[in-house]
Amino acid sequence: MTGDFTNSLIPDTALSVAGLTDYIKLLLEQDKQLRQVWVTGEVSSTNNHRSGLFFTLQDPDTAASIKCVAWSSQLAKLLQMPVKGEQLIILGSIRLYPQRGEYSLQVWQALPAGLGLQALRYQQLKNRLQAEGLFDEERKRSLPVHPQTIAVVTSPTAAAWGDIQKTLKHRYPGLHVLFSPATVQGELAPDSIVAAIERVERDGRAEVLILSRGGGAVEELACFNDERVVRVVANCTIPVITGIGHQRDESLVDLVADRAVHTPTAAAELVVPALGELYIEHRERVMALKNAVGVTLVRAENQLQGMGNRLLKLRLDRQLLTEQEKLSWKHKQLVQVTRGRLQQARQRVDLLREKLVSLDPKAVLERGYAVVRNDAGVIVRDACELKVGEELLVQLGEGEVRVIIKSTEY
Repeated sequence: MTGDFTNSLIPDTALSVAGLTDYIKLLLEQDKQLRQVWVTGEVSSTNNHRSGLFFTLQDPDTAASIKCVAWSSQLAKLLQMPVKGEQLIILGSIRLYPQRGEYSLQVWQALPAGLGLQALRYQQLKNRLQAEGLFDEERKRSLPVHPQTIAVVTSPTAAAWGDIQKTLKHRYPGLHVLFSPATVQGELAPDSIVAAIERVERDGRAEVLILSRGGGAVEELACFNDERVVRVVANCTIPVITGIGHQRDESLVDLVADRAVHTPTAAAELVVPALGELYIEHRERVMALKNAVGVTLVRAENQLQGMGNRLLKLRLDRQLLTEQEKLSWKHKQLVQVTRGRLQQARQRVDLLREKLVSLDPKAVLERGYAVVRNDAGVIVRDACELKVGEELLVQLGEGEVRVIIKSTEY
C-alpha cells in the first residue's frame, strides 16, 4: 500500500541524474554566449599535468571561482601563461563533465588584464615600430651646440614648464623660447601633443624642441606611448629632446627621440650650455692657443737659426760668382746665335727683293715691251682674237696709247 502511495507522488516528468546532467550539458554547451565567452579574474591556483594546465580563475571581489583547463595542444598558443596571483582575460567555452557533475572553462586564449594588457600592447607596438627602424641610432640627429631659438611642448600648468624656464634663464640668459602648449595627460593628450609639435614645425624658427612632462603613474604617461605621438616625433624635422617621467619610466617617445633624459630640468640642461661653463672653456682654449703659439714660435726661431748656420757654411758668394759666369757665357752665346740668324734673314730678304724686281711687269715694259688690252681690259695674247676696227689700249713703259685695228695678220 505504501509503495503504491509513493509511486503516485512521483510525476511522469521526473528525470534521472544522467538525464538532468545531459539537459544541463545541452543548455550550457549549446548556448551561443557560453560557446565563446571572455572571462576576467585572478588565477588563484594552478596544477600542471601532462594533459594540460588546470587552474582556478577567481573573482577577487566576490570570491566566486571557476575551474579552467588549457590542454597541452593549446598551451603554446597562449599569449600569457596562467600564473598564480596574476589578473587574466580568458577566452574559452563552457564544458560539463557528467561523471563529476561539474562544469569548467576550456581555455583557448589567455591575455594579461589591467596593467598587464597595457604592457602587452606596449610591447607589441614597440616591436612593430622597432621593426620599421624608428629606434635606430642612425636616425638620431645631433643637437645644435649654441641654439638661439628653442621650442617647448608641455602643459602650461605643469611644474615641468616652470622648471624648464628657470633652468634656461639661469644657464643661458637671452635665449628665445617658443612655448607650444599641450595637454599631456588623458584621452585628449595624444591629439593635443601632435598639434603642438606640428605648430612648432610650421613656425619654422626653432632649432631644437623639448617635449616634456613631470613624473606620474604609468597610466598618466600613456599618451607618450601613443602611436600618433611617436610617429609625429619620428617625422619631426627639428631635433627632439624628451624629458618625461623619472628614471624608472621609459616611453616609446623616449626611444624615438633624438635625445632622451629623465626630467624636464635635465632636458633644459642638455639643450643649452651654461654660460659659466662656456667662460671656463673659453679661458682654457685661450691658454691652449697661447701655449701652441709659443711652441710654434720657438720651433720657428730654432729653424731660422739653423738655416742661418747652414748659409754661413755654404759660402754663397762663390756660388753667386759661378752663377754669374754661367749667365755671362749664355748671354754671349745668345747674342752670337741671334746675330747669325739676323744675317741669314737679311740675305734672304735681299734675294727675294731681286726676284720681285725681275718679275715686276713695269720693269719689263721699261725694256721696250708693251701690254695690249681690249675694250674689256683683258690682255690680248693672240691676233685671231682681234677684229678690224676694234679699239685697243697699249700700255708702254711710260704712258698708254689707244689704237684702232686696220688689219690683222696671222
